[in-house]
Amino acid sequence: MHTESRWLYLTAFLGGAVSLGVELAASRLLAPYFGESLPVWAAIISLILLYLTVGYFLGGRWADRSPRPATFYEIATWGAWLVGLVPFVARPVLSLAVEGMARLNVSLTVGPFAAVLLLFAAPITLLGCLSPFAIRLLVDRVERTGGVAGRVYALSTVGSLLGTLVTVFGLVPAIGTRNTFVVLSLSLLIPALGGLARARPRRAVLYLWMPLVVLGLALGARGRPIKPQAGMIYETESAHHYIQVVERDGWRYLFLNEGLGIHSVYRPDARRVGGTWDLFVIAPFFNRPPFSPSRVRSMAMVGLAGGTVPKLYTAFYGPIPIDGIELDPAVVRVGREYFGMTEPNLRVTVGDGRAVLARSPRRYSVVAVDAYRLPYIPWHLTTVEFFQEARRHLEEDGVVVVNVGRTPGDDRLVAAIAATLRAVFPTVHAIDVPNSYNTILVATVQPTTADYLRANREGLTDPDLRAMADEALANLRPVPEGGIVLTDDRAPVEAITHAMILAYLGSRE
Repeated sequence: MHTESRWLYLTAFLGGAVSLGVELAASRLLAPYFGESLPVWAAIISLILLYLTVGYFLGGRWADRSPRPATFYEIATWGAWLVGLVPFVARPVLSLAVEGMARLNVSLTVGPFAAVLLLFAAPITLLGCLSPFAIRLLVDRVERTGGVAGRVYALSTVGSLLGTLVTVFGLVPAIGTRNTFVVLSLSLLIPALGGLARARPRRAVLYLWMPLVVLGLALGARGRPIKPQAGMIYETESAHHYIQVVERDGWRYLFLNEGLGIHSVYRPDARRVGGTWDLFVIAPFFNRPPFSPSRVRSMAMVGLAGGTVPKLYTAFYGPIPIDGIELDPAVVRVGREYFGMTEPNLRVTVGDGRAVLARSPRRYSVVAVDAYRLPYIPWHLTTVEFFQEARRHLEEDGVVVVNVGRTPGDDRLVAAIAATLRAVFPTVHAIDVPNSYNTILVATVQPTTADYLRANREGLTDPDLRAMADEALANLRPVPEGGIVLTDDRAPVEAITHAMILAYLGSRE
């Protein structure tokens, strides 16, 4: 194989690596604005596949009309350079897309589709041109066409595999999304310029400004926030999340991805934080009276975030053993540094909540589940099989507490998870969180009634616990009926959530 062929194969390989790397990095680019829901992934995958399809078609015709290496390398050069521009033009494009969704009251899929359409159409289409163009240049005899095509697409696919792994497990966690696009751009741009220098040296010299522009933009963006927000004191990216810490009026808030929901709250001198977190604390008092705080002996928290709920349990029930389970180690680091998550009784495990709970040798008074990736609960944490696992880890007077999302007048998800809990536990209670789109479901190992909470409230001596019990009692509501029972075989949590959101958006028109 002569040198020119090797250079063509190398460029096809790098084109595959960059195209899939860009697809994975695109999800992180859109996450601060739209989250990482299924509609966002649908927009990314479907449109990028469309652009690659168009690129394959155009690349083949282009190659037939201008079967010259110089043309091939120019296509690669422009595609790589446009990849490098994406993160620097993204903020105004994404901000406009979010603003347009709000103003036009359109569905949650329109914004991501518009963003991907504007940001990735040109670079991905050009990258799609590379494989068919390389085949045309490498084929010197008709009888070799099959072998050449096989090698080019094999190398491109291996490049795609490498680009996926390096982007997800290496580049994004290590250097962030913005610089990931820069590295992907330069990894193809520099070899493409090298190939162009071999074919048309003078033209290559004219394009030397391209890597300089990409590097200049990267240097100029150093230290700039990814998504500015009033009061932001920290931001970072991990393999799982875009993470922001915001401080306002002495309170700290943890935001993940698009920032629509607050995942943790912290103030050093605050014993109560309000809302969802306080209602998690009161759940054990649904047990048969008299039930005293001393009977809460241990807890597991699936979806630890910054540790707000374990901190409250420690404050009100003492230094009981608490197992906190969090998928993202970066969130754990943020919790320890910014949210005082340093309680000696809290044992943190990084991993999937269901898998970690299944391996735990402990039994608990409370298993709490607050593992949202807004607007979704991970489906495998909503099924009969998961709640059976949770029950096996509960003491005889144990409770499971689950935070569930809803929209005004639409309880479909609450009804489904309540029906699933009733398939495992004798009693389920529902508390609507005031001024929110959340309902707390409490399932008890023993048969219970709401009157037990009222009776236990009278025996509480801690004024804060009494106040939290009053709030829970004031917001108790009938558990919605008619929900489907979710199983590992069938748990359409995403579909139910989509239907709720679309119905809510439609009702506002």
